[in-house]
Amino acid sequence: MPTEELRQDSDRYLMNTYARLPISIVRGRGCCVYDLEGREYLDFVAGIAVNTLGHCHPDVVAAIQKQAQHLLHASNLYYTEPQVRLAQALVDHSFADKVFFCNSGAEANEAAIKLARRYAHQHHGPDRSEIITMRQSFHGRTLATLTATGQEKVQAGFEPLVPGFTYVPFNDLPAVEKVMTDRTAAVMLEPIQGEGGVHVADRTYLKSLRELCRQRDVLLMFDEIQTGMGRTGTLFAYEQLGIEPDVMTLAKGLGGGVPIGACLATDTVAASFTPGSHASTFGGNPLACAAALAVLHVLLEGRALEQGRRMGDYLAKGLLDCQERLPIVKEVRGLGLLQGMELTIDGKPVVTDCLSRGLLINCTMDRVLRFVPPLIITQREIDRLLDTLSQVLGKRV
Repeated sequence: MPTEELRQDSDRYLMNTYARLPISIVRGRGCCVYDLEGREYLDFVAGIAVNTLGHCHPDVVAAIQKQAQHLLHASNLYYTEPQVRLAQALVDHSFADKVFFCNSGAEANEAAIKLARRYAHQHHGPDRSEIITMRQSFHGRTLATLTATGQEKVQAGFEPLVPGFTYVPFNDLPAVEKVMTDRTAAVMLEPIQGEGGVHVADRTYLKSLRELCRQRDVLLMFDEIQTGMGRTGTLFAYEQLGIEPDVMTLAKGLGGGVPIGACLATDTVAASFTPGSHASTFGGNPLACAAALAVLHVLLEGRALEQGRRMGDYLAKGLLDCQERLPIVKEVRGLGLLQGMELTIDGKPVVTDCLSRGLLINCTMDRVLRFVPPLIITQREIDRLLDTLSQVLGKRV
C-alpha cells in the first residue's frame, strides 16, 4: 500500500492524536528503519527511547519466538516463570525489593501514585495524600498521570483534574520545602526531564531532596521510564546520582519494543499493596517478560551498557562541537544517550529537513532536538548524525 493511501486510511480510521511524519515504516534492523519505498533512515528516535538494543535484536526476537510457542497469556491468577524471573533480575540489580508489572509507563506511574497514597494512608492517616511533582515534567496521559505532569498544555480540556498534586520548579529545593506539609505523601520526579526539554537533575539537589523526604517520611519516587535500562550509561540513572529512591517506575526500553511497564519499591513501601488493592490483567504477561529478560541479559552480560556509555560521551562531545560552531545552538545538555540540543529557532522544520536526508530525530518543547538512539549505536552512525545536523543547521545560520 503506497504511503499516501496509508495516510488517507489513517485519517479515516484512526483518532487524530498524532501529527505523523510523512513516511510509513515497514521494517527495522539495528539502528536503521526502512519505509514502504525501501528508503533507509538512521533512527535517533528509537521508538522514543524504546528500542534500547535497536530494531529486531536477534536475542530479543529469539526470546519472543520461543515464548510464543509455549504461552502468551495466563493472567495473574497463576504463577508464570518469565514474570518471576524478570522480577528477580530487576530486584537483584536495583535498590528495590518488590516489583509490580503493567503494560506502559503511564500505568507504572499510576501504580506508583496509588502505592504512595495507600502507604501514606496506612502509616499517617487519610489526610496525607498530596504528591509534589515538577513543572515541565511528563508522567503520562491517563487522568492521574497527566495531572501529575507539570505542563498545562497536556492537561488542557481534561478538567476537572485529579486533586492532590502540587507543582514546583525543577532543581529548586527551597520550592519543595515551601510546599511540603503534613499532607504530603510523596515527591515524584524524573532524573532527567526528557519530554520537558532534556533537563538533568542536579546531584546536590537530589541528595538534599532525598534527606528532606527521609526526615519527613515522604516517599521519593523516580520516574525512570525514559532514563532507565541503560539510557544514561548505567542500568538506572539513579546509580549515577548518589541516592536511591523509595519507588521507581520503568517502561519504554524495558521490553526492547514490546509493551511492558514496572513499578519497583522497597519492601516497606510495597507491603501497602495487598491482593485486590491493585491489578493489571495483561501486566507481566509471559511474552513481554521473556522479551524484557532478553533485554536485561544483553545489557548485563553483553557489551551494550559499555557501548552506550562510550557512545554517549562521543555524542555529547559532537553536539557540543556543533554548539561552538553554530550560533543558533543555544545549549546542549543530557546524560549518556539521552541528549538535547536547544535551538534559538523552531526545531520542527529541522526535524523535517533531517527526515528528507534519511535521519530520524525528535523535537520537544518546540526548540529542543532530542536524541535517544539505541545503545548499540556506533561512532560511524553518530558521525553521520553530526554531519547531517551540521548541514541542516548550517544553512539556517
